[in-house]
Amino acid sequence: MNITEFLTISAAIVPDRPGMVFEDRSTTFEQLQTRVNKLANGMADLGVGAEDRVAFLHVNTDHYIEALFATSKLDAVFVPLNFRARGEELSYMINDSTPKVLFVGPRYVDMVKSFADGIESVKHVIVMEGEPQDFLAYDNVVTEASDDERFPESADDDLAVIMFTAGTTGFPKGVMLSHESFSSYILSNVTPADPDIEERNILTVPLYHIAGMQAVVSAVYAGRTLIIQRQFDALGWMKLVEQHQVDRAMMVPTMLKLLMDHEEFHTHDLSSLQVITYGAAPMPLEVIKRAIQELPNAHFINAFGQTETAATITMLPPEDHDLTGTPEEIERKLKRLSSIGKPLVDVDVQIVDEDGEQLAVGETGEIVASGARLMKGYWHMEAATAEAIRGGWLYTGDLGYMDPDGYIFLSGRAKDFIKRGGEMISPEEVEQVLQSHPAIDEAAIIGIPDLDWGERVRAIVVAKRGQTVEEAEVIEYCRQHLASYKKPESVVLTDELPRNPLGKVLKRVLREQFDAPIGAAD
Repeated sequence: MNITEFLTISAAIVPDRPGMVFEDRSTTFEQLQTRVNKLANGMADLGVGAEDRVAFLHVNTDHYIEALFATSKLDAVFVPLNFRARGEELSYMINDSTPKVLFVGPRYVDMVKSFADGIESVKHVIVMEGEPQDFLAYDNVVTEASDDERFPESADDDLAVIMFTAGTTGFPKGVMLSHESFSSYILSNVTPADPDIEERNILTVPLYHIAGMQAVVSAVYAGRTLIIQRQFDALGWMKLVEQHQVDRAMMVPTMLKLLMDHEEFHTHDLSSLQVITYGAAPMPLEVIKRAIQELPNAHFINAFGQTETAATITMLPPEDHDLTGTPEEIERKLKRLSSIGKPLVDVDVQIVDEDGEQLAVGETGEIVASGARLMKGYWHMEAATAEAIRGGWLYTGDLGYMDPDGYIFLSGRAKDFIKRGGEMISPEEVEQVLQSHPAIDEAAIIGIPDLDWGERVRAIVVAKRGQTVEEAEVIEYCRQHLASYKKPESVVLTDELPRNPLGKVLKRVLREQFDAPIGAAD
């Protein structure tokens, strides 16, 4: 099913319902369909055709969504670019994906000009908002084009999107996602538009991230009104939720924490929120427990996946976030809150050893997935593709184990696992303990090379405001909650943890910053 068909369905079922609200603009599903046709025809007039790449560099806007669907109308390939990337990274991604057209926000025009001589594939630059300077104006491309309906011919398995990974090490890889990468997930997990059901979905996760992209296509198919925020800021988010009585939200843990820590959190009416989906980075147990208490009307969903899996492959549903029942039931639910839930119906998930053999319940290994919607591979990277996809299974690089009830618990990234004296240590397990310490706000665990032990454990912590952190006391706290070999042997205090835009801690940066050897072992 072509991505653009999801819009066609909703435009037919709920044509007059607002499909997008962006600042002072509101666009119905029927109007969106018309604008998508016009933009597609405008791009066709510029020479864009099947399999051509179309790149987009801007914050979240309604134009972003129009460009995604218009590109699919042409059987072309959409390439969202990270607007937080440096010029060198952007020029790399553009030269790697070789788009024919580049849509760009006004704040990025000068950056594009700075490396324009080094990119040969781009024939047209289209500027959204403001003066186009030496380029084409978005509004002109749309308004001057025909609104004739266009009918894509792409097959389900044809390439639809090249989405670059966050790139925690080196330059990012282009993940190739087909139309089925989106339709398989959506048709299995999302209810189509219904004239009698109206929902409003706030969009704040950036659209260069798979969580944002899937949120858009899912919301369009479900006939939900998208309330679009350019970039997340806690106060602006709360005002939009209150103003539009938003029902649904997708958030990363950092966003949820920033909301609850904001001085105006309790002055805004957020009671309309019915569903809050979170993911993209590990959720500290104390943060989700607090969120469940602070937002009692909301049903929480933990969605785990990655760009290569086309978003969610496992889910912890709302019922596992309901912390009521007998003491035994509450204890079991608290344990499950630290999990990523169970596999979705449209994907197979296993835990395997280094030889690809499935492991028994409770044994830690790599999480692998199989299904129609997984990536086709990495763009122009055959060796990396062969390493990631083996025997029909995608090796995620995430380590975890499955409990007797089928819930999967993360143990960290394979490259972040610490091997101390032959014992394997999960950074995530130690981090959860550290974040339960009353004086610690955030924590990250890294391994420090050691001649005697191979690696030793260092904790990088951020203290809560007004609190002090003592190394010896923190180490003893961990010793009381963990096997002795897992406890940190060094604790370093810092003002903040380096993170990528979606809230994942950059362990590579921490290892570079705090690489001093640890003293003699106990």
